[in-house]
Amino acid sequence: MSNSSSFNEFLLLVFADTWELQLLHFSLFLGIYLAALLGNGLIISAVTCDHCLHTPMYFFLLNLSLLNLGSISTTVPKSMANSLWNTRAISYSGCAAQVFLLLFLFSAEYSLLTVMAYDRFVAICRPLHYGTLMDSRACVKMTAAAWGSGFLNAALHTADIFSIPLCKGNALEQFFCEIPQILKLSRSHCYLREAGVLVVTACLFFGCFIFIVLSYVQIFTAVLRIPSEQGRHKAFSMCLPHLAMVSLFISTAMFAYLKPPSLSSPAVDLVVSILYSVVPPAVNPLIYSMRNKELKEALRKLIQEVLVQQQ
Repeated sequence: MSNSSSFNEFLLLVFADTWELQLLHFSLFLGIYLAALLGNGLIISAVTCDHCLHTPMYFFLLNLSLLNLGSISTTVPKSMANSLWNTRAISYSGCAAQVFLLLFLFSAEYSLLTVMAYDRFVAICRPLHYGTLMDSRACVKMTAAAWGSGFLNAALHTADIFSIPLCKGNALEQFFCEIPQILKLSRSHCYLREAGVLVVTACLFFGCFIFIVLSYVQIFTAVLRIPSEQGRHKAFSMCLPHLAMVSLFISTAMFAYLKPPSLSSPAVDLVVSILYSVVPPAVNPLIYSMRNKELKEALRKLIQEVLVQQQ
């Protein structure tokens, strides 16, 4: 009977057995990773450099981009390196770090999306009180609370999951370390230890979900009462990018962890894990900048300044 102290590494899932397919996997992940770096990096630079974007909405967007960069950098580079060097190994400490960072960044991102829903609610439903409720101090406090809650949630889960004895080897059916795959390596009665922590996390998750839904019910009710079509269009333009990001994040995560066992298979689990861990960080910058004129203008100025400096 082996446990977590009897080995010093885990074996991750490989995408392909042949060198050509491994090189294809490396190339695809490299393209997605570079797109995420470019998109989120441009948003961070634009919000930092353009004083017109020093508002609560773009402050939260800057933090969201930082979280996106962190989450995709936690999984994709290691997977790319394993494909390039034809290996499956990740160290025990590296696996623990991956679990902690992913939980930290995903939890903080979800909390931040909840804060952004509150920001949109105040902007549309309480516009006269927006300056008071969303001043710089309030924004910093809410953002710090989002990061702090993510840290505490990650520390709690990581400490719990890596104290459980593992008795079914060290091979994970995933291209990165995640809690459900590590739990499969433990004895069934050990699930109860993690179940208590999961219940607390689930309550917080659904609490935030209900808050976001109620916020948008009131937002859309207020928008539909706006007499002018131009006003309604402007209000919807403010909300739709955030709503799209929330929908993408929640739908992929819920399907990954709440799908029925009949739909579970190595291929389906792999595709779903890519959808919730790799795709959103690369797509979010595109979603938010597609219909945002202020952000487009800031990005245009930033690119022009860079080109002028190079000349």
